[in-house]
Amino acid sequence: MTVSEIIEQFTTLGGKPGLLLQNLLAAQCFLGQAQAGAILRLDAGHKVDVLALYPQFKSDTPAPRWLTLSMKYAHESTRSSDAVFIKPFGNTDSSDSDSAKSHIVLIPIMVPNIDKTIAAFLLTENDEETLEQNIQKLQLASGILSYSQSSTVQQNWQQNCLRLREAMETLSAINKQKKFTGAAMAFCNEAAAQWQCERASIGFLKGRYVQLKAMSRTEDFSRKMKVVQDIESTMEECLDQDTEILVPAPKESAYINRAANALSKFYGTQAVLSLPLRHEGKVVAILTLERPLDRIFSISEVETIRLACELCTPRLMHLYEHGRWIGAKIASGSRKFASVFVGSKYTWTKLITLLVCAAIVFLIYAEGQFRVKASFVLEATNQQVIPAPFDGYIEKVNVEVGDSVEAGETILASLDTTDLRLKLAQAESNKSSYKKQASASRDKASRDQDELAQAVIFEEKEKEVDAEIEYLKYQIDQASIISPMSGVVVKGDLKRQIGAPVKVGDVMFEVCPLEALRAQLHIPEDQIFDIEDGQEGELALASDPGRKIQFVVEKINPIAEVENQQNIFKVRVQLREIHPGMRPGMEGVAKVTIGERRYAWIWSRKIVNWVRMKLWL
Repeated sequence: MTVSEIIEQFTTLGGKPGLLLQNLLAAQCFLGQAQAGAILRLDAGHKVDVLALYPQFKSDTPAPRWLTLSMKYAHESTRSSDAVFIKPFGNTDSSDSDSAKSHIVLIPIMVPNIDKTIAAFLLTENDEETLEQNIQKLQLASGILSYSQSSTVQQNWQQNCLRLREAMETLSAINKQKKFTGAAMAFCNEAAAQWQCERASIGFLKGRYVQLKAMSRTEDFSRKMKVVQDIESTMEECLDQDTEILVPAPKESAYINRAANALSKFYGTQAVLSLPLRHEGKVVAILTLERPLDRIFSISEVETIRLACELCTPRLMHLYEHGRWIGAKIASGSRKFASVFVGSKYTWTKLITLLVCAAIVFLIYAEGQFRVKASFVLEATNQQVIPAPFDGYIEKVNVEVGDSVEAGETILASLDTTDLRLKLAQAESNKSSYKKQASASRDKASRDQDELAQAVIFEEKEKEVDAEIEYLKYQIDQASIISPMSGVVVKGDLKRQIGAPVKVGDVMFEVCPLEALRAQLHIPEDQIFDIEDGQEGELALASDPGRKIQFVVEKINPIAEVENQQNIFKVRVQLREIHPGMRPGMEGVAKVTIGERRYAWIWSRKIVNWVRMKLWL
């Protein structure tokens, strides 16, 4: 059954109530673009009955979920003060539309001899404005039934049904056409016939102006014609004010109708009506109707024409968009695409896109310093080893690792000299004895030649003992171990070994001068080709990351070493400044300045090299 046939049945008020309700639901769902509808009755016992349902479903199948929820919300809607009760609907049924955008709409209606009757509808719509318009259409259609059985409004009921029928007949005439030109002409001819107009014209928005596209009973016309220009001026007047314009205008009207008045007077005093046609909330076309002044447009006729325009606009726009040649389609698509960037919508999206594009341009064209990052260790260029001067025992230790020492002044440690002093005393006693014996032998030498030889022997032994005494004194003097150079003790933690034996030559201390520090960088194998002698950089110690120390690359070790399962090359650098807190063995991070490169190359270098190696055959 078509909508026109359904509406035809509305004009016959003697029909069966069940069939009337069923037809009403079908028309309401069509006009309000509802997926489904139902008329519910609430009795005193809070029971809910279904009087009519559209579309019908088989009796052996379970009721749709939206209908179950509508029956649940029915009593709640009667307690609400709102004229329309709306609830969001989430549906898992694949037969329904997108659940996240569906709503259940409950509208109270009046049916004769039935108390508390509610019309329930399932609406699915993305745009809030379109949803509101569809709800208003449902309210308007629901009001028809409320007044259909009243004798005082019976005539209005028939007029409303006829009005709806006229609008549907206009839509039916358009739907028969496959091309935009034929549809626009059919729309104008049908509008002129339905409302007894001498001329009906429709113009579509092109840029900021309205261009006439069709005129009733006129297949060919030129835009240079005076009448065409006047009609377009009237349409643009309607477009600029975004409202319906009537001539003659009602007393309470506040719009400007100068162009419409000129059109009415120039071609014989006529009644003129211009209406904006909207699609997706925007004015896309203007309809202008002209007929004799003795039959001015009534409010009911304006409402009927407005309803017809709302029903016909989507079909006309569909044919208009898809009936143009390919160049116009591309231009329109490009304009819509460009409006996303320069229009007032999608502010955050455009801002994020702009920032992303700016970041991409910055990465491609901006340049920055490329630096090779590596770990390092401080080491001494020269280091003084201080061994044990003789075999002995540690008696005293005066310094620890990290202490500063002065050359020739700081006593690092002392060895026990007790045995040496006893040996020295014994040697001095022997010397005195040999000296006496040599003197006695010389006194007797004048009488005995053998005594002269003994004297020479004792003198030689005395000299031997003198040498031993000198050596013992030297060892005693060496027992106080003094640093031969100024610097820092880097080895020699002996305070816990007092009394321990040492042998001559054992390393007791190592002293490093502070001014002789250098750093050794550990450069990864994939970055060694970027390093050259003479390059500069800076390093920071882990113990003092806030201080940056400048350096110059001095020497690159040509042989790789394995460290932490990675090939590295050791690079020696010369420090340009030495701070008191720096010690050999300290570690940190160094950065060698290579030169200016594009940021995109700097940040993608490693991944690009990795991909090249993986894809290399």
